[in-house]
Order: sequence, then structure tokens, then C-alpha cells
Amino acid sequence: MRTIAHRLSLLVGEKVTKRAPGGYRTQREWFAKTRRLHLLEGRLAAERTDREAGRVRVVQGGKRLARNRQHLEQAQLTEDVWRQRWEAARWFLRAGGESGKRFGNETIRGTPDGEVSIKLLVPFAHLADSGRDRYVLTGTVAFRHRDEKWADRVSADRAVACRIRLDTGRGRWYLTASWTIPPARTVPLAQARTGGLVGVGADTDHLAAWCLDEYGNPVGEPRRFSHDLSGSAAHRDAQVRHALIRLLHWAVRHRLAIAIENLDFQTETTRERHVRRKRFHRLISGMPVSRLRARLASMAAELGITVVAVDPAYTPRWCAQRWQKPLTAEARKTSRHDAAAVAIGRLALGHRIRRRTAPPPAHQSDGQGHRTAQASYGGRGREGTHPRIPGPRTRSASPAPRAKAGDQHARHCSGHATEHGSWCQDLLPLSL
Repeated sequence: MRTIAHRLSLLVGEKVTKRAPGGYRTQREWFAKTRRLHLLEGRLAAERTDREAGRVRVVQGGKRLARNRQHLEQAQLTEDVWRQRWEAARWFLRAGGESGKRFGNETIRGTPDGEVSIKLLVPFAHLADSGRDRYVLTGTVAFRHRDEKWADRVSADRAVACRIRLDTGRGRWYLTASWTIPPARTVPLAQARTGGLVGVGADTDHLAAWCLDEYGNPVGEPRRFSHDLSGSAAHRDAQVRHALIRLLHWAVRHRLAIAIENLDFQTETTRERHVRRKRFHRLISGMPVSRLRARLASMAAELGITVVAVDPAYTPRWCAQRWQKPLTAEARKTSRHDAAAVAIGRLALGHRIRRRTAPPPAHQSDGQGHRTAQASYGGRGREGTHPRIPGPRTRSASPAPRAKAGDQHARHCSGHATEHGSWCQDLLPLSL
């Protein structure tokens, strides 16, 4: 709404600036956006009214399942099947974990052997088949994912939340166990940089990674971890998780931390921001940066890998200009995403992205400044006038006042004070 109001305040056809979008192209588009602004204002007023009144519009069982009731033929459901799914979705039996209680949960208790029991309420205490008003289920449970971690938690009486649900399609009951991952322990940046880093560049269809040593030099060959972001949300989430777990296992084998850009396109995904750049709008909207960042932080904490976030400013521009061509060889074709991984790793290590610059255009000297961008002003090996060292250079004559080594006038001018008098070659005898 703020963006539309800003564009409506500008003249029709006003150009776009780097900091803000310009005006609308035609009077017709300006009128259509005026109507859209009025529509958004009405929706916002309705939401604020519900919030002030304390009214929450929630469908227990899901809005999608409730809409399928009006379109059974399109959903390929019968009324009886829909009723079973509706009732199963509205059932809930869950209990939060309690640290210090037996097996981490007093209400729904699961043992490491797979036995599940439920603590019954007082009106249903007569249905208990075990001591202390507990009902033991006939079936046992087995977890296929992180079963060892779950067994370790329940054995130590640590909090584990449990939820029981019914799958009407398969006719099975399922038990879901979850727990909170503790906050990741932060380490000093100098410790994370020890031995080098793994620079990671994120793209819409893959993750480009390259190992760097502590001096910022690429080591070995780049790696690419592909993922497919088409399909349902569950499929996209699984693809991102699969690509990240391969990246983390590769970093574990090298025993290095991971450096990645701290991307955030929340302010760039609005269609008012990039009106005529539809391809770029689809590109940034399809990148799962928030999901990737959250998944990487949680999965890296489980494996004990340090993640270093890098400011993404000017990274694509410098990597394509400075690193893509030098890293390309006959047997290796380096993409700009591989070069971005190198640039991100160098930023995390505290080095500059720019490589050594060319000599000054006017002459091959330091008259217009130092010719390399990596050496510091007072670093060793800097070209220029060297400090005077006591003693002669040949170490064969007594110390005497000498001109500086960089004094070109004293070195090439005849009759200068630095010359030690006239000298000529003695005649050589032709015979004894």
C-alpha cells in the first residue's frame, strides 16, 4: 500500500530511480492501481476490526478440506470419505513435553522399547488397564528418523512432545515425537576461520561450494549440490533439506566452517517493486532463502558446524569480474556461481574480493599510487625508496655517507658528490 501510494503521487511516466520505483506508465494503469489501493485499504480495515474485537477466523480441520465439501466431484471424494477425513482432522491428542518426568512426558509416554501409554482423565479412570490410571496401547511404535536421538532423550527423562493422529487413507495411527533444539553455541570468528572455510553460493537450482584455505585461495575442485524447487511445498522442502545435508556432510569431511550470504528478499518480492522486470521478479520469488537459512542453521547446529553469514553487497558484480575468468581452465569451466562461492569465502576470511590490480596506466612506477591492492602501505616488499642500512652494500669497504638507493639523480649524474673521484683503467703489459 505504501509503494502504490508513492507511485500514485508521482507523475505518469516518471522514471525509476535506484532507491524508489517511478510513476506508472499510462493513465489507465494509474486508474487501475487507484482502485487496487482502495481494495487493499478495505481489507486492511476489516483485519484491524477483527483484531480489535478479538475475532480469529480459524477452521479446525483446515480451510482446504472445508472447501472440498462444496466441490466433492473435483476433489474426487465421496461424502462418507470426506466425513471421515473431516472428523480425523478435527481430532487432536497431543501433549507438551515435561523435563524431569518419566520418559519426558507424563500424558503420552513412549518408552525406548516402543510401548506407548496414555494418562487418562478422572472421568475415564475406570478404563485404565495399568497402574496409576494409565491405558497402554496394544501396538508398539518405531521411528525411522532420528530414533537414536529420541531414545537418548526419553532415557534421560528430557522433554519430548507427542501427538497421535489417524491417517484415514491408510487406516493407521501415527505417533509424532518432537523436541526443541537448544540454541547453537557461538564461537569466535577467528576460531571459525582456522584452516579455511567453505564458501557457498545459493542459486535457484543448486548450491555452489568451494573450499578455501586460510589465505583465501581456492583449493581443489568446486562442488555443486542440485535441488529441484518445482512441485508441492513438501517436495521443495525435501529437496532443500537433501541438498543441505550433502553440503554439510562434505564440510564435515573437510572439517571446515561454512560461509554463506545473508540474503533476504522480503522487500524485493512485491510486484510493485519490479513492475517491468518480470523475469527478475520470478527469480527472486523462487529462491527459498528464508527456508534455506533456517534449515542450514538448525542442521549445522546438530552436526557441530559453524556458519558464517556474509553481507551480500556487491558480491555478484565482483565475483564475475575478478574470479570467473582466472579460475577457468581447459579441464574446468567455472561458472559465476562458483566464482561467487570464492568471493563469499574470501569475505568471511577477512580478505578483499578484488585480485591484484594492473600497474598504473601512465607509467610502470608508483607515481600514481601502489600498484597492488592487497599489500598494505607499510608491508614488506613494497616498491619504493628503501631505508638506509648502515654499512656498504658490498661489505668490503668502510662505512661512509652514501645517498639513498632510490635517489636516481645521484645514481646517474656524473660529477655528483657520491662518486669517489676519477678512475681509469690501467694499461696491461703485453709481455714480461
